[in-house]
Amino acid sequence: MTDPVITELHDRTLRVRINRPERKNALTHAMYTALGDALEEAAANDHIRCVLFTGSTDCFTAGNDLGDFVQGLPGDFASTPVGRFLLLLATAPKPVVAAVNGPAIGIGTTMLLHCDLVFAGDNARFQMPFANLGLCPEGGSSLLLPSWLGRVRAAELLMLGGAFDADKARELGLINRTCNPEDTEQQALAACQQLSEQAPSAIRATKALLNRPTAEAVQETMLTEGTLFAERLKSPEAAEAFRAFMEKRKPDFSSFR
Repeated sequence: MTDPVITELHDRTLRVRINRPERKNALTHAMYTALGDALEEAAANDHIRCVLFTGSTDCFTAGNDLGDFVQGLPGDFASTPVGRFLLLLATAPKPVVAAVNGPAIGIGTTMLLHCDLVFAGDNARFQMPFANLGLCPEGGSSLLLPSWLGRVRAAELLMLGGAFDADKARELGLINRTCNPEDTEQQALAACQQLSEQAPSAIRATKALLNRPTAEAVQETMLTEGTLFAERLKSPEAAEAFRAFMEKRKPDFSSFR
């Protein structure tokens, strides 16, 4: 059986590939653990100078595996696999680059807010449908999106939860470049190579300075969002949304207050 998360050292870049095509790369608790382990390895290994997150030419990730998350989150958010991954990503000392093709749903979009460079295929589709599922924002998105895009555009993305394409993502400043899907990963690897050839401590210092104004607030927001997200997973609204998803119908929230 193929590993759903594959890590490979490419020169001085740790390439982390989400590889669960039969479920559109939906992320399980075990996969979040593997993603967090990769970030810890990159931080501890002096040979590694950059991390690249990628999927395939037709899918980045469809977001959380609802089969896992319908059971809720075990324990304190920071110690859960998803909470650990998000906090490690937000505090990663070395550059993190993403190559995105196809669906980038939920955390597939919010994790990009913590990447330093993002390359997207022209087939990429981004969406943060948390409210549509009876949930709430995560990954620090409720802090970062309003500060980057303005409140009304952030509200549109997080409250209406609609999908948007790579051109819109670039217009919003969420990605660096659009590519042919066959070229996305190579362009991202080229950027990783360029980063790896730079003075490593200067790159780390630059990243730390870029993150410094919001670093504490991002971590605090992630924990607040995570606690509420765990509560929302147990809500009747989320239960209706998950049933509707499994039954391939639109959820009916008309009876909720």
